[in-house]
Amino acid sequence: MRHALIFAAGLGERMRPLTNHTPKPLLLARGKPLIAWHLEKLAAIDVRYVVINTSHLAEQFPEALGDGSAWGLRIRYAYEGPTPLETGGGMLNALPLLGPEPFIVINGDVWTDADFSALPAEPNGLAHLLMVDNPPHHPQGDFALDEHGKLHDEGERRLTYSGIGVYRRELLSDWYAVINQHDSMDDRHPRFKLAPLLRAAMQRDEVSGSHHHGEWTDVGSPERLAALNT
Repeated sequence: MRHALIFAAGLGERMRPLTNHTPKPLLLARGKPLIAWHLEKLAAIDVRYVVINTSHLAEQFPEALGDGSAWGLRIRYAYEGPTPLETGGGMLNALPLLGPEPFIVINGDVWTDADFSALPAEPNGLAHLLMVDNPPHHPQGDFALDEHGKLHDEGERRLTYSGIGVYRRELLSDWYAVINQHDSMDDRHPRFKLAPLLRAAMQRDEVSGSHHHGEWTDVGSPERLAALNT
């Protein structure tokens, strides 16, 4: 895999006041910006092109990260406008900057010690998601991982999606039919979540997963960031 996409366009509303002047992925975690941890891991597995989608305080990302040469990467920025396009719309907006092969996707507001080299270069299906144990703030989990490494919308062994995965661009091929939104949706900059597309693919048995047992934090509040830093 030579390409990766980092979601960094969120408004960071739950992190205020910290995000009033700093985008959440640029907040310091254990001595460096959250997003820098991801860039280091991507460079270590020979990813060379990273797309970062931006919206809130977008101008701060190129100011802080430049063109990626500090990590041996080439960073390109996909601006979504003043209103973030959600995960599905954000991925669709970034596709022209990503190559034809599968690409890694990372939420810019998570921290983990996961080994990115363990992610499959060619997912068996349309996507492969890294799953983690359910954190206290999300006890119900997201998807169920079966004994064959397949993910399902329903099931007993429910885990939480880490925000890290490998995707094929074909997952978005029929996005409009799956989302099925009203005709007034802006076709130029559609705004929709990725989860319905993943659930539709799960029904066709086209999403695999693996369970990360190490450290992982969804930095969704000032308290969680403080806990990560201590």
